[in-house]
Amino acid sequence: MKSIVKQSVGIDVAQDELVVCIGRMYDNWEAELYAHKKFTNTDKGFAGLLNWVNTQTTAQVDIRYVMEATGVYHESLAYYLDEQGCAVSIVLPNKISNYFRSLDVKTITDKTCSQAIAQFGLERKLENWKRPKAVYRRLRQLTREREQIVQERTVIKNQLHAEQSEAMPYRKSIERIKQRIALLDKQDKEIQEELGAMLKEEQEVQSMVVILCSLPGVGLLTAAIALGETNGFELIRNKRQLASYAGFDVKEKESGTSVKGKPHISKRGNKYLRKAMHLPALAAIRHDQRFKAVFARLVCKHGIKMKAAVAVQRKLLEMMFTLISKKMNYDKDYFTAPQGEAAVILKEEGLKN
Repeated sequence: MKSIVKQSVGIDVAQDELVVCIGRMYDNWEAELYAHKKFTNTDKGFAGLLNWVNTQTTAQVDIRYVMEATGVYHESLAYYLDEQGCAVSIVLPNKISNYFRSLDVKTITDKTCSQAIAQFGLERKLENWKRPKAVYRRLRQLTREREQIVQERTVIKNQLHAEQSEAMPYRKSIERIKQRIALLDKQDKEIQEELGAMLKEEQEVQSMVVILCSLPGVGLLTAAIALGETNGFELIRNKRQLASYAGFDVKEKESGTSVKGKPHISKRGNKYLRKAMHLPALAAIRHDQRFKAVFARLVCKHGIKMKAAVAVQRKLLEMMFTLISKKMNYDKDYFTAPQGEAAVILKEEGLKN
């Protein structure tokens, strides 16, 4: 008689509903997907989902709930399941989509997606999701809010420029546009003040910001974005995983002599983290010899400056992770120091603006 060794619940999350599929794996490595149901993406739906899963599964075998990181719609369910003591795994959408293409499935629906997620949970060894600390969640909320304000302000400034460039500009329209810009400037200032106050209250986070700000081009805002989007680098195991999470991983398509595509970054990752590295990388190229040498070498190799700048962005992000892991400040003379790590500067310094 076959015995069950693993159970997985695949959940395709949408704004209003949850499409759920339950799967189990037997001791002969045979996988079976056997139950499907829909629930509302509300607290009542969460409770109904949990009760239904308990009636459809074996209590003696652990159950893993697997879902995609679909914007913010999955977060309420993840928090609820975590509070109930369930094993939860949240997988990046590109991993699920790549796995889905490997299956013999031609029809893409919410049901088939939930089936693929459940089967992915059965076949892979997944890590437990950990809810982000309150301080990192607030950092992420504030930095993303500021990003929206900056984008909106850019659009309005372009409107102001267009209005002022007309042959006969309307004075009251220009005044209203300027008032909107002034309001956004005020909100931007308030957010930056909140970020500064928050970082001063949290001693652990403040020490991490000091380490990150020791890197060339990295200031308080960039450090806050990096910590908020990575949960303080807690769930990052290595630099390769971090690059993939930010969308800096390289995609190549090459086969024989006829197929040879140009390698490029996937951009399937955290766009906020990727965007935050742009200006710091340009500053690092101008002011730090190590990053300047990397940039010059890559430009000499392929002659594309932007491609070289993106490589520096990735290197800067990876160095953030390395410094946080080793709890040491950046030392521009590290490779020329006579005693290696013993010569790394570990002096305390204030937060940089």
